[in-house]
Amino acid sequence: MAGVLFLCAAAVVVLLLAAGGAVPPPPPPEEAARMARFVLHNCDWGALATLSAQEGLRGHPFANIFSLSDGPPEPFSGSGVPYLYLTDMEISVKDLEINSNASLTVSLAQTPYCKKHGYDPQNPLCAHIIFCGSIVKVKDSEVGLAKKALFSRHPEMENWPKDHNWFFAKFNITNIWVLDYFGGLKIVTPEEYYSVKP
Repeated sequence: MAGVLFLCAAAVVVLLLAAGGAVPPPPPPEEAARMARFVLHNCDWGALATLSAQEGLRGHPFANIFSLSDGPPEPFSGSGVPYLYLTDMEISVKDLEINSNASLTVSLAQTPYCKKHGYDPQNPLCAHIIFCGSIVKVKDSEVGLAKKALFSRHPEMENWPKDHNWFFAKFNITNIWVLDYFGGLKIVTPEEYYSVKP
């Protein structure tokens, strides 16, 4: 009977998280790599900055919001890979066709965590992560993972217009900065990042 109750309780936690409910407590500040994984996994979107290729803005930074996912919303899971669903018709994707380098910022401000604790989005205790790297189309062998990751969190994507030629992409991480406490940014290597669980 105790086992059944535990399974029911675990199912409720998963459903709450999937519905945008409570976020489990973040890792301690001294575990920067885990914090980076934790924040990404608990965020559904991020600000992607590209170098603009648009007339009048060429070469200037251009930030835009994109839905993302590193895996289905179950707690303490996720691949750490930020997947995106893109179309060549999108203005930032046109920038990426010229220069695939970008930065991606995700913040716990989009979850209930910071409001619950009274943290302003700019407060370091409302952790945010800055990734630098490039956007690449996923290989055929990875499409299933990307699709499951994105459609489990963003179900309306499945019904977006087919004539927009959507494709799955990922953020290829080369540098990671973590701001989750006072005293400045912490640098995490991709190797450290992928070697831990959120």
